Amino acid sequence: MIGNDNGFSAPPGSSGRGQSADDEEAIGQFSAPGEDDNTIESASVADVPDALSGVSMELLEIKRSIEDGMRQSIFQAAGVRAADAFSDGGNIQGVSIGLGEGASDSSSGEPGLPALTLYVAEPTSVDRAKAAIVGAMGVRAVASDRVPVNIVVTGVIDAQPHRFRLRPAPGGVSVGHFRITAGTIGCLAVGRSAPRNSRLMILSNNHVLANSNGGVFNDCIVQPGPIDGGRCPQDEVAVLERFVPINFSGGVNFVDCATGWAWPDRVRPELVYLSGGVPAYFRISNALVAPGLGMLVGKSGRTTQLTQGRITGLGATINVNYGGGRIALFQDQIAITGVSGAFSAGGDSGSSIWTWNQQRNPVGLLFAGGGNITFANQMRRVVVALDINLYT
Repeated sequence: MIGNDNGFSAPPGSSGRGQSADDEEAIGQFSAPGEDDNTIESASVADVPDALSGVSMELLEIKRSIEDGMRQSIFQAAGVRAADAFSDGGNIQGVSIGLGEGASDSSSGEPGLPALTLYVAEPTSVDRAKAAIVGAMGVRAVASDRVPVNIVVTGVIDAQPHRFRLRPAPGGVSVGHFRITAGTIGCLAVGRSAPRNSRLMILSNNHVLANSNGGVFNDCIVQPGPIDGGRCPQDEVAVLERFVPINFSGGVNFVDCATGWAWPDRVRPELVYLSGGVPAYFRISNALVAPGLGMLVGKSGRTTQLTQGRITGLGATINVNYGGGRIALFQDQIAITGVSGAFSAGGDSGSSIWTWNQQRNPVGLLFAGGGNITFANQMRRVVVALDINLYT
């Protein structure tokens, strides 16, 4: 528990409201960190060159061309069920740089060397995937035998148990805006400048804390999330403080993130996992690190609890299904595969992802998944976009 003697201010009084006649005024209280393209773009200008410095320019150019084709497809996909568009280029859900797995029907890359990873909705071969990209996107260079490709079946990539009520609430447990189902508290944070540097905040996704752009300042956030029994005002731990809007109109997104202004005595900086049915607590660092291919990482989340994974893709560009016909294009994402079983499942969205070592440095913010692949925003982008420092 964190007391007010730490200098943190309490949020406004209990709200529990949603859309109302006050929405326009409430929305005006956001400083809209995502509306300035330079703000988010500058969050990791050096990230991709650092992480992919050993990748050939030919492979990177092909990746960029596929990303351009995916961006164009967003306009055609609006209002169309993804399952109706799996033929040709519609089967391609994302692309990243990964490592070759040896020659097979689903891989043409040499083991351990950089390869183009294609995330697909339905199983296909390397040759058929290449043909679909050439035919639907016009990226002829991908047809060359010199271009190593991995095929990973994710299905449609959906925006994504610690379901009990805990006070003070740690990271890793169920939480949510009062109008959603549930996600996960990633960790705590504070603003970088006044007055937000006196606010203790919970960090999670926009689609967890802000109802996918539908929330307004001071909306009730409950722990556990509504699907796990959380109700306003009795289970309120925070109010919606800020979010980066998600662009559903074909523009590029880099983060799905939001903050909730918490009552200091209702939250705690540790993360939790169950050990023998009893909550066990641990801390992560506040020193962020860049992701790397093959990096071993962990997370603690509402649904799959404590899991271990390995980063298998960097610089991923993916189309993410938010339901209701809304699809958003994300770039520069991290792809993670579970070491033993799934790394995440629905309800784990918002979990912080950290290095699986003694330092436990934050790497990413979990937000989507499909098949056995989890996708995360780079944490370095998240903190810049929200103008926060982690409080761990």
